[in-house]
Amino acid sequence: MVFSLLSVADLDGREFMELVNGAKRMKAAMARGRKTADLNNMIIGILFEKPSTRTRTSFQAAAIRMGGNPIYLPANELQLSRGEPVKDVARMLGGWLDIIVARVYLQDTLVQLAEYSKLPVINALSNIEHPTQMISDFLTILESKGRIEGLKMAYIGDGNNMANSLMLSCALTGMDLSIASPNGYKPSDEYVKKARRLSESTGSKIEIVTKPAEAAKDADILYTDVWVSMGEEKEAARRLRAFKGYQINSSLLKYAKSDAIVMHCLPAHRGLEITDEVIEGRQSVAWTQGVNKLYGAASTLKFIAKRK
Repeated sequence: MVFSLLSVADLDGREFMELVNGAKRMKAAMARGRKTADLNNMIIGILFEKPSTRTRTSFQAAAIRMGGNPIYLPANELQLSRGEPVKDVARMLGGWLDIIVARVYLQDTLVQLAEYSKLPVINALSNIEHPTQMISDFLTILESKGRIEGLKMAYIGDGNNMANSLMLSCALTGMDLSIASPNGYKPSDEYVKKARRLSESTGSKIEIVTKPAEAAKDADILYTDVWVSMGEEKEAARRLRAFKGYQINSSLLKYAKSDAIVMHCLPAHRGLEITDEVIEGRQSVAWTQGVNKLYGAASTLKFIAKRK
């Protein structure tokens, strides 16, 4: 059976950590630009409906370094942009490619790509999840803290696709997670319940609060994301009002542990969800986190290729 990674919940805790540790090994294997032969000339279609700097470049670079052949497929240059159904495009891609990496507006697009292409599909971001970001993020945490289980993460901001994937990832790995979001922007009840079910076997604590200081108290990791995601630009003014006070700054950092690290999936809007002082400060690992996307992408591609 073809395996696609559309959600963190497609993995169990062992598989998730296999991907994280795989990223660590790929980082060592690719040191100083070395290449591997893990993809053995596979053709990797990189279909993106949304702009991307880190995710797109990471997957393309990883495919090349692993002996694969990436083809970038911007949706606005495909017949998708003229109304061709996803399932029709998927059938064609299934005849030409080996793996599809897709960044889409709607999760259902990923589901259709997987169903009709009969290929492994990797979710490189949708409206409800960003699973591959989790692999590089948890690699960064492992490198910074030496462990994952038993740590506390505080996520400050929008209960969006990043919050959804963080809840599932923390639940799978035994990390506590406290999310602080304003009313009206909290994570969906569906994902909270899903994460708490997964956490029953790991002891992870998933809590949703409204006060950033409450979430940040004694945290090992502070994490944030943009207040206005791609596709939400029309809501910008309303969101900026709602999220005022949900900023990672030096004052909030004092509530966390003294050796806490600060994470951001980038791009960052300095002066909004995070201050320039903090993201450029000694506790920030945002740049390592971004560079590690290459190794998260490589580990995911290898994991998928082995199961193809």
